[in-house]
Amino acid sequence: MTVQLAPHIISTGPLQSPVADLENELARHHRAAFGWALACCRWDRSVAEDVLQTSYLKLLDGRARFGGQSEFKTFLFGVIRRTATEDRRRRAIRSALSFAWRVESMSDGRVDATGLASLVHDETSRELIAALGRLSARQRDVLHLVFYQDLSIAAAAGVLGMSVGSARVHYERGKANLRRVLGENGTNAE
Repeated sequence: MTVQLAPHIISTGPLQSPVADLENELARHHRAAFGWALACCRWDRSVAEDVLQTSYLKLLDGRARFGGQSEFKTFLFGVIRRTATEDRRRRAIRSALSFAWRVESMSDGRVDATGLASLVHDETSRELIAALGRLSARQRDVLHLVFYQDLSIAAAAGVLGMSVGSARVHYERGKANLRRVLGENGTNAE
């Protein structure tokens, strides 16, 4: 199925033909975008798929417009992050309103790790994921964008909506904390 876009979907910037270029850019960055969606959704694969689909829909129907002030990848990651935040808030409100669900989940005592199970294959991965879980959300997000998505610290700052200086601080502190945590576990952090 091909989606037709109105010419005003992409206001200005390096993209030439709204339909073809938007589809090409989304296809080119899909793998990285899905990795970022997973990170934003706490490695829950089904939630990440929903968030990514909603992000793409926002781009296609014009609710999110690329204005050319940054690279398209940076813009796309920002849309995904905001969509994940909106989704997390919606889920929190739904769970707070559903008292029966909360009681059931509290008495169950299990943690759903299905989204993580496919990614965790060995002990080193488990230790790294546990160590990343001990970092602040900002440190974790900056490290993910820089190391896994190959963004610069400035581009990561743009995605996360913070100053470059703040992103640098979170980056350096995140690396130091990660080294410390992995060192406590006896894992070689180098």
